[in-house]
Amino acid sequence: KQRLVGLSGGVPGARWQTSEQMHLTVRFIGEVDGAVGADIHSALSVIKAVPFPAELSGVGTFGPKGRERVLWAGVAKSEALGQLRDRIETALVRAGLPPDRRKFHPHVTLARLIGAPKGKLFDFAAAKGSFQSAPFHVDGFALYSSFLSHKGAVYTLEARYPLESVTAQDSID
Repeated sequence: KQRLVGLSGGVPGARWQTSEQMHLTVRFIGEVDGAVGADIHSALSVIKAVPFPAELSGVGTFGPKGRERVLWAGVAKSEALGQLRDRIETALVRAGLPPDRRKFHPHVTLARLIGAPKGKLFDFAAAKGSFQSAPFHVDGFALYSSFLSHKGAVYTLEARYPLESVTAQDSID
């Protein structure tokens, strides 16, 4: 996270994320009530997957050209991350949530953009586009709630789900 925070700066109109706000969203759930929240927790708690390495790679933006809304650091292609995302999606649909129709584009949001000059975004991408993190170990995933404050999103850890090596018995079940 400190390397990501180190990328911050040089883009007027950017509201940079703090290290506490930085995360990789595997599946956005949206607003749910307590009963659905309990179903979600139950569904996520039985997901089995093996820990895996991942790394961050490159930067980019989301939003239409000239009106970009998000500046992000990408996640290098990872079959294991894709499989984890698919297991989470399946579990959430089984818990009653509608399927997520958006294409999965794993990233960490660096900044929210409001009227950022196109030239400054180009300069940022040119200077930081080759960003690459060292591989890091993914040994779990978490469920967070969030609310918007005047300083941006505030995230609260609701539950953490460890990834564990899958045994032969687990793969039979």
